[in-house]
Amino acid sequence: MQIGAIIEKGPMDWQIIQQMNGQAVISLSGSWTAKDNAVAPRVFARIVNEETGETVIPWKKSDDEGNGKWKMTIANVPAGGLYRLETCLSLNAEHDQAMEWAVRGDMIHHIGVGDVFVIAGQSNAAGYGKDPAYDPPEIGLHILRNNGKWALASHPMNESTGIVHEANREISNPGHSPYLSFARKLKRALGYPIGLIQTACGSSPLSAWNPEEDGYLYRNMMDILHSQEAGKVKGVLWYQGCSDTAVEESLTYLERFKRMTTRLREDLDDPGLPLLTVQLNRWVHPVHETSDRNWGRVREAQRQAARQIDGVYVVPSIDFGLSDTAHISASSNLVLGERLARKALTYLYGKPVLCDAPDIEEAVKTGPGQIRFQFTHVSDRLFVYHQGAEELPFVAEDDEGFLHAVGFEQTAPHAITVTFNREWSGACRVHGAFEQHPKSFVPIDFASHLPMLAFYDIAVKESE
Repeated sequence: MQIGAIIEKGPMDWQIIQQMNGQAVISLSGSWTAKDNAVAPRVFARIVNEETGETVIPWKKSDDEGNGKWKMTIANVPAGGLYRLETCLSLNAEHDQAMEWAVRGDMIHHIGVGDVFVIAGQSNAAGYGKDPAYDPPEIGLHILRNNGKWALASHPMNESTGIVHEANREISNPGHSPYLSFARKLKRALGYPIGLIQTACGSSPLSAWNPEEDGYLYRNMMDILHSQEAGKVKGVLWYQGCSDTAVEESLTYLERFKRMTTRLREDLDDPGLPLLTVQLNRWVHPVHETSDRNWGRVREAQRQAARQIDGVYVVPSIDFGLSDTAHISASSNLVLGERLARKALTYLYGKPVLCDAPDIEEAVKTGPGQIRFQFTHVSDRLFVYHQGAEELPFVAEDDEGFLHAVGFEQTAPHAITVTFNREWSGACRVHGAFEQHPKSFVPIDFASHLPMLAFYDIAVKESE
C-alpha cells in the first residue's frame, strides 16, 4: 500500500492548463496514509521549474477534509513551464518541519500554463498530409490524445490507439496536421506552452457539429472538454465544409454555422470565443452538374462568416498542394499552420503581423463588358503572375450563362479590371475561384503572398 500524500484528482502529466491574465489556478485533492506516529498530519504541495528545480510556488498547506482526505487550490501559477507539481505529508504540521524530510507524496510532471486550442472539423482538421515534412515534437507543445491522456504533441494527432471516445475515431490512419506548426509559431512568439485538444473526425458534415441537428460530434467535443474540467479554452481551430457541398447543405451552411457558433459560446460560457477557420481548398475529382456552385456557396459562406460573426477569422487554402484528391499535403500544412498563427497573433494577442488575405470588396461595371474587381487587405499590390486573361479565376454570369475573361488590366494596386467576351443582359454577378477544382493561380498580395479568398455570387454595381 502506498504511503504519504496521494493525488486522486488534479492535472495529468503533460497537461497544459489555460492561463487567464498570465496566471492559472490548479485544484488538487486526494488522500493520505501514515503510520501511527502522525501527530497533526497535513498534505503540502509546491510547484517547481522542471528544468532547474527552482521553486515557482512554495510549499502550501492543504485543507483537511477529515477521514484521511485533503484538497487544495494553488492560485497565481504563472504562464510558462514546464513545471513539476510535488506533494508531501507532514506528520506534525503544527510544528516547523523541513519539507524535504516529510513523508513522500505523488508528483505531476511536465505540466505547463499557457493557451489551449480545440481542433474541430473534418479530415483536413484531423490531418491527412502524407508526404514527408520536418515538423518534430517540441517540449511545450502538448496534446490531449484520443486515449484521454495528455502527451507531447506529434503526428498523427488524431490516431486512435486506445481511444476512449469512439465518436471521432478515424476509419483510416491519419497523417500530418497543420496544428503542430500553428502551436510552434505561437509558443515562440508568446513564450509559453500551447496545448491542443483533438476532436476532429474525417468526412464529418456540419450537422454532426451543430447541436440543433444531429450534433453527435458536438456532444463528443463537449464531453472531452468536460472530462478535463477545461473550463476556458483560448479558441477553436476549425476546418470543415467538404461534406456539405451538396445543394441543400451548401445553401444553409452559413446560418447553420452561425447557430453552432452561438451554442458553442453559450455552452462554454465565453461569448467572444474565437474560431480560426480555413476556407476550403479543392477536390480533384470529376465535376457533376451542381458541384461547382455548391463548392462556391460553401466557400462564400466561410468568407461571410468571418465578416458577419465577431471573433470568427478565416484564412485561404486555395493555393495549397494536396497529398491526394482532397487532403492538404504536409508541406502545405506547415504553411497553413503559420497562416492561422499569424491570424491569432494579430487578432487574439494584439501582435499585428500581415495575416489578412485579399478579399473582394466590390465589383463595378466600368464599361461595356468590363468589370473592376476591387479588393481590401492588399498591403502592397495584387499580383497575377503575368498570366493570360483566360487563366484568371474570375467569371461573370447573367441570365444567359457565363461570361469569360478575354482581357484585363491592373488599374490600381488593389483593383483588376477585366474585359469579358460579351456584354451582359439584366443583372450580372461575379464569382472568383469558386469551382470544386479552381484554376491553379489566383491573385495574391505581393507583400504577404496570401492568395485572395474565393468568392461567389457577388452582384455587379453600376459605375457612379
